[in-house]
Formats: sequence, structure tokens, C-alpha cells
Amino acid sequence: MPPTDSGVEPGPTSVTRRPERSGPALGTDVEDTLDLRLPDDFLAGVPLGAGAAGVPPEAGRAGAAGETGVGSGRGTAAETPARDDLLNRVHTWGSIVTASGVFQLVPVRLERDLPLIARWMNDPAVVAFWELAGPPHVTARHLTEQLAGDGRSVPCLGVLNGSPMSYWEIYRADLDPLARRYPARPHDTGVHLLIGGVADRGRGLGGMLLRAVADLALDRRSACARVIAEPDLRNTPSIAAFLTAGFRFSAEVELPGKRAALMVRDRSLRHVL
Repeated sequence: MPPTDSGVEPGPTSVTRRPERSGPALGTDVEDTLDLRLPDDFLAGVPLGAGAAGVPPEAGRAGAAGETGVGSGRGTAAETPARDDLLNRVHTWGSIVTASGVFQLVPVRLERDLPLIARWMNDPAVVAFWELAGPPHVTARHLTEQLAGDGRSVPCLGVLNGSPMSYWEIYRADLDPLARRYPARPHDTGVHLLIGGVADRGRGLGGMLLRAVADLALDRRSACARVIAEPDLRNTPSIAAFLTAGFRFSAEVELPGKRAALMVRDRSLRHVL
């Protein structure tokens, strides 16, 4: 079964693992946005060099938590944005200012991002939660399943101050098998997170970025009343990061391959928690 949140905070790995898919100081809400200018080589799809913290020179951009098949029919830069309208076009959500700088979600491009994501997936701290260790085609298969799907799950890189440093999956929790395990509501939006670089872990970035992404989801998806996550109960650093981000613990749920903590961030409580 695929991921959880890995590398969110200190500890074995802050990972948030998700169930199988049927088809897939910011202590307060900061809603100011900026027009983020990404490096030209990033926008052109050329693999990045050593620009990202904790990312080796040969790595491109990538996410974490999944398998994929290279060369699959979808996964190019142009294809991903056109198909994610089930989530109100994640590629148009824009950037958000955080205490650590400007952050933006950028949809994954397989040919550019696979080396980086695959490297993150093979980090020993990540392996147990995401279960995507192995050669690049393992991660490629997972990513391709999302990129070739109907847009209910969008794999993204988290770009902080112009450098890719985390992998995200933004998905429709109400259209996911997860919906059979909790009282789902229409337009519930789910998140999975992996902080890729070791240097970026244990600094409180996980909670800060989870809050930022939840705010983006609630701001850009007016029909969405809740942001959902289901980290593995064993992953206490990840659960702590969600609590820091204003999520509340709702229930324990039994999912394929793990027992999870159902974490919920409510629109009605976003300015309270």
C-alpha cells in the first residue's frame, strides 16, 4: 500500500501513508500570496543541479510515495495541469508566504522529477512508510498511476524559495477508498507529505508547510470544508506536525497495510487552531 507523511518532522520519518487508490512563524494562517519566480531551468523541465537543500546534483525534481512506469502516456508538463480540475487546478493555486519564505506546489513532471523523487523514496527513514524503495521504475509506476488517472490525485513538488524540497499528493478524499473508512463529506481534500532533504527535517517545516497547504486548499476550493490526512499511528513525528498545523485528531482508522490516525483541519476552525 502506498505512502504516508514521511520526513515531516524529526524522528524515524515524518511520512503520511495513504490507502490504496481506486483509480488514486506560520503559527497563524498566512494568506498573502506572491507571484513566485522559479528558476528558468526548473520551468524548462531541465533537471536541477544542487539548488535544492539535501538534493544531489544529479537529481531532478521529484516527489515521494509511489510507483510509476516511465514512458507512460501521461506525465509531461502540459498534461498534468490540464487534468486536475477535480481539485480546482492545483497548478493555479499560486504561492503562499511562510515564515521560511515563499512556498508553492508545482505539479510533478515525470521526466524531470523522477530521479529526485526516487532518491527520496530510498531514504532509510522514508522506506517503512512509503514502501517505494528500489529502482526508479518503482517510483515511476506510482507517479504514472496518478498522472494517467482522472485528476483525483495530483502529485506535486513543494518548492520553497525556488528550491524543490518536499513531495506532496493532493487528492479528493471523498473519491478515494479512504471514504469508505470515515464519514466523508463532498469535496474533502486529502494531503500526503514527504520532506525530502534530511537537512530540512526536524526544523518545524512540516507543521508550517502543512498549515500553508491546508490554507491554500481551503482558499482555492470554496466547496471544500475540510482537509484530511491519515498518517500511520506509529509515525508520531508526523502526527505531531499535523497537530501543530491546526489539524485535530478525529479517529483511528484501519487501512490496507496500516492503522492510521484520521487528522482533520476544519474550515470553521482554521482561525482558531
